[in-house]
Amino acid sequence: MRRLRNLTRRQVVSASGACVLCVAVAAAALTGNVGLALTLLAVFFTILFAGLLLLARRLSGLQRLQRRQQADARTVLDQAQRRMLGALEELLLHSGDRHQEVVDRAEAQTRDIEAVVQLFQRVTPRAPMPPSGGAAPLLDLLHLIRTRRPRLVLELGGGASTVWMAYAVEEVGGRLVSLDNSGRAELTRASLAAHQLAEVAEVREAPLEALADLDDVGLLVVGGGDAPTGPHAPAGMRLLTSLLADVATISLRGAPDAMARWLETTEGLTREGEAQLSYRRGVRELSNRTPA
Repeated sequence: MRRLRNLTRRQVVSASGACVLCVAVAAAALTGNVGLALTLLAVFFTILFAGLLLLARRLSGLQRLQRRQQADARTVLDQAQRRMLGALEELLLHSGDRHQEVVDRAEAQTRDIEAVVQLFQRVTPRAPMPPSGGAAPLLDLLHLIRTRRPRLVLELGGGASTVWMAYAVEEVGGRLVSLDNSGRAELTRASLAAHQLAEVAEVREAPLEALADLDDVGLLVVGGGDAPTGPHAPAGMRLLTSLLADVATISLRGAPDAMARWLETTEGLTREGEAQLSYRRGVRELSNRTPA
């Protein structure tokens, strides 16, 4: 009964027609009308055959539709797999880059911490030290001052480095001049005074030309800056070279492109490291400096 209730209207009509046709065939055969019975039977089989053909056609269409749906499903699945693999590869790539970035940053922080520890092992401050941006370059500068013992150190661009270098200059009995036009000169002077280093280090706020009174600079520390009148401009390099001692050291900080310019335009320079040059005045330059 449940199956009969689930039949569609077309199926009920077709089943009813088949039943009527079968009853008609049976009635014709019972009444002796064999020709009519055969005719009705032929009509029944024709309709049955046509129904089977229609059913086969519909089944074939359903199979084609199913195959098309399966092909579409495979296409969508392949595309989803490609996207997922691409996203996974990109994630792994970025994860690797991020991991390397974290490792590099951790190594840099470790080097900086180690440098800070070594700085305080070599210097005993008389007051709280100002915060410094990088301890490793400062450690190299203090090592240069202690090993080469320059009579005069000239720093272009001051700050916390001025205080650290002033301690090293005081130790070797030298003098430090810092040229600072960044607006922090007064703060640097106050730090030097707090550390009782005002007699050792001097802070100036002036153009490069105001340094013409200096002579015999054994260590020149040059910061960044590419202004037309700056330390890495041709005129600035000529002026600074004229202030150097016959044998001197130049430390270039924060200006990675300046090394080649100094080597190309200044005689007597030799590269010592990534950011360090040694200078030795030539015979011609010595003769030019000798008074007549």
